[in-house]
Amino acid sequence: MNEILISVLSVSGISGALALLLSIANKTIGNYGEMTLIINDEKEYKVEGGSSLLSTLVDEEIFIPSACGGKGSCGYCKVEVLEGGGQFLPTEAGYVTPEEQKKGIRLACQCKVKEPIKIKIPEELFNVRQYDYNVDMLKLLTPTIMHVGLTLPAENEINFKPGQYIQILTPIYKESDEEVYRAYSIASDPKDKHKVELFLGYIQDGKCSTYIHKHLKEGDKLTVVGPFGDFHYHESDREIVMAAIGTGMAPIMSILKHMVEIKSERKATFYFGARTGEDLFMMEALREIEAQLPNFTFMPCLSRPRPEDNWEGEKGRVTDLIEKYIEDASGMEAYLCGSPVMIDSVVDLLKEKKMPEEHIYYDKFE
Repeated sequence: MNEILISVLSVSGISGALALLLSIANKTIGNYGEMTLIINDEKEYKVEGGSSLLSTLVDEEIFIPSACGGKGSCGYCKVEVLEGGGQFLPTEAGYVTPEEQKKGIRLACQCKVKEPIKIKIPEELFNVRQYDYNVDMLKLLTPTIMHVGLTLPAENEINFKPGQYIQILTPIYKESDEEVYRAYSIASDPKDKHKVELFLGYIQDGKCSTYIHKHLKEGDKLTVVGPFGDFHYHESDREIVMAAIGTGMAPIMSILKHMVEIKSERKATFYFGARTGEDLFMMEALREIEAQLPNFTFMPCLSRPRPEDNWEGEKGRVTDLIEKYIEDASGMEAYLCGSPVMIDSVVDLLKEKKMPEEHIYYDKFE
């Protein structure tokens, strides 16, 4: 009995000593005090040291892309660190190329603010804000794609370019014990600064898509951060090739609505791919756009049409249509949205047809 008591007291003593040491460490080693953060050589902030650069920026209401919530598993939160930031970490190596490392590119979620730090970020990120939207529409378009409509309070507005995306902050709920950010392209017209529409696909075990499809209700609030993205409409006289599959339609739809708004007369063709008839959506809206834009053609195709689809349209993949209808793409530009495999195959095909690579704009949906 005495031996058990002595053992318990010993363990308790060791635990207490470790707790004391941790407490002292937090107050000394972990206390970096106030640091200076300089952004783009002109904006200076006094920040609390010790946290990641990503969370430090969020505290200053500066939002940069991050789909994984700071876990270092998405590679979106790249910034150029000019001074400070400490050593490059092994956790960054899978997302930052050796060439980027030489330029000082770091993952903001892995880079700690333990010393004065100077960074460079795109100026447009200062336009990014966090918004609390009202959910006013949830409509299932296909068995796996939800049409989500969000409205801002009257005193707020969002300014975005057609083709850009936002990030949804998914709260903790029954199937998820952590908050996560996920990126979704905006499908609405940028002229409406109080509304955002999204096409949100369901992914098995996806934390955000499960929440949207199974738990979110009309009338709920949804926290959104944005806008983000280099993919957007470019004004020119070139003919446009558009190609998308699934929810990749969203940024194309935003671009098309913008073209209607500005009364564009550019020639444009939208090649949209789906597997079966039940995977097609927004057909009526696209036909209306076709009627409003004199030089626009919408061309859907099915890769696996079923007898019950009674499909009389094009068959195959979007690459098949591009191969069939485009001979020389040298005077055109392209907007592509979909899976990496789809994007890569379309890019290769367009380059074969002499489209300059700098005129190919795309957004890969990972």
